[in-house]
Amino acid sequence: MSAPLGSVDDAARRLELTGYLPSRDISTAAFLMDRMEKPILVEGPAGVGKTELARALAQALGRDLVRLQCYEGLDEAKALYEWEYAKQLLYTQLLKDKIGELIQGDLTIKAAADRVAQSDAVFFSERFLLPRPVLRALLSPAPALLLVDEIDKADPEFEAFLLEVLADNAVTVPELGTLKAKHVPRVVLTSNNARELSDALKRRCLHLYIGYPTKERELAILREKVPGAQEALLGQVVAAVQALRGLELKKPPSIAEAIDWAKALVLLNADGLSSELVAQTLNLVLKHEPDIEKAKSRPLV
Repeated sequence: MSAPLGSVDDAARRLELTGYLPSRDISTAAFLMDRMEKPILVEGPAGVGKTELARALAQALGRDLVRLQCYEGLDEAKALYEWEYAKQLLYTQLLKDKIGELIQGDLTIKAAADRVAQSDAVFFSERFLLPRPVLRALLSPAPALLLVDEIDKADPEFEAFLLEVLADNAVTVPELGTLKAKHVPRVVLTSNNARELSDALKRRCLHLYIGYPTKERELAILREKVPGAQEALLGQVVAAVQALRGLELKKPPSIAEAIDWAKALVLLNADGLSSELVAQTLNLVLKHEPDIEKAKSRPLV
């Protein structure tokens, strides 16, 4: 059941219950997003928990999660709706005798076409409408949270379209008219800063930047996500990951990669990090060979 966040502390408590450990900034932004009914733009490096925050928020708010994954070339049809032409064609075949009755008699081609056109509403009705994520979030019978993931990968033209939809919480389908949201969705947009987003988009959204966590918060996250690991091992993993982020790497390790590393070390029955073990498993944390070679030249334990 959907329930609004009562306070910043309530947001923090409910997010923690989902397994997501928020900072105070995150809890504050979550509370304001919900109560102000404004989209929130979450920016930051890949792997710091932006998408996971949206999932946790949906769960904390008791809302259905609807996700739109953005990519270059994404257009309105793939985000909004499409007509199920195959289904329409099937109905045409099933009703061909009825269509024959409509145009029987001494009619001109134009008159026959006009008479069939009067039945357009049958074939362009909601039964043939295939909702894509944006429309699905708006028309959801239960309150929803729309996650627009990696909006920076979409084209600027798509940004403009999305702004219009989010401003009105409605969509106009030419054949059906305007379809208004049954419940105002909560909206989370994420960006990895692949390109600069428009000022118009930023103006209409609350903004939250999630960077790499402090040592204390990262340790708390690993405790939550890797419960079988020894405390000493987790401390060493966090120290090593934080040291790696201090190097000039092409892709510094994210929280997600720190979690994967800790899980792998538990599977290897490791009770602590050694130089040999680091060298053997560094590819779980760093994904580019030059980064791995640079890291191997620096003592991490």
